[in-house]
Amino acid sequence: MDIRVMTEPQRGASYRTQLVLAQAAESMGFSGFFRSDHYPTAPGGVASGLTDAWITLAGLARETSTIRLGTMTTQATFRLPGLLAIQVSQVDQMSNGRVELGIGAGSCEDEHRTYGIPYPPDRNARFEEQLGILHTLWHLPGDSTHRHNGTYYQLEGRPSMPTPERGPIPVIVSGTDTPRAAVLAADYANEYNAPFASVAEARAQFDYVRAVAHYRDDLVYSVTVAACVGRDEAEVTRRAGAMGSDVDELRANGIAGTPNEAVEAMLRYAEIGATRMYLCLDDMSDLDHLETIASAVLPQLE
Repeated sequence: MDIRVMTEPQRGASYRTQLVLAQAAESMGFSGFFRSDHYPTAPGGVASGLTDAWITLAGLARETSTIRLGTMTTQATFRLPGLLAIQVSQVDQMSNGRVELGIGAGSCEDEHRTYGIPYPPDRNARFEEQLGILHTLWHLPGDSTHRHNGTYYQLEGRPSMPTPERGPIPVIVSGTDTPRAAVLAADYANEYNAPFASVAEARAQFDYVRAVAHYRDDLVYSVTVAACVGRDEAEVTRRAGAMGSDVDELRANGIAGTPNEAVEAMLRYAEIGATRMYLCLDDMSDLDHLETIASAVLPQLE
């Protein structure tokens, strides 16, 4: 099982906090550091946490060396497809080829309203067209002329962008971002992710995608889960309380408990075909939580 760290900085985490966690995750042996693509909307107390996903990842690309970096997930409504292709490719160059793009159709209408970002009712259809454009641009020879006359986007000319370091950028499609996620995963993605799903829910999503993408034997299946691990029950309870979550709920739908319990939960996801897991850490300043997982959980998965 490939284990990555996933964070939601819109809850109030500065760039510095994200940098410290990313560097710690890298030094402790996690394979990836991923973050949400959201902006804070709660009133008061979150101004220091206002960071942009791809600006943050550009900084981390220069201040880390081995850990993979990406979004879970970029909101397609935030960026035009041609500009997003350039941004992601540039960060990929800056990281020497360590970037992956998790992308979804866009969610949270209040967030869009707060920052004046259009929230179109046909965003799922726009997302599908955007994925197709990204796929084409990243596979287009550098000196080619390209024309796209779509429903929502028109491109014409000779697009130029930073050449991705290790071939086209790996794309991750999430299970709940669009009704046609399975089709899009089959057509464009390297990875299909079941977000915050129980084992039963993830199994159902995986089975559906496998049926649609039956011709793909290279598609990675992954899950994103909330993580709450402690060396004893008191530590687990304390961390769950800090998250504002119920321990039993976390055990039922995430990775929670002592290290041995966490390993057992991870193996249940592995049994249904998940080969990669994104552990969502609520408190990004709790480096002891990260160290506990790294020292007491990861070795049992080798």
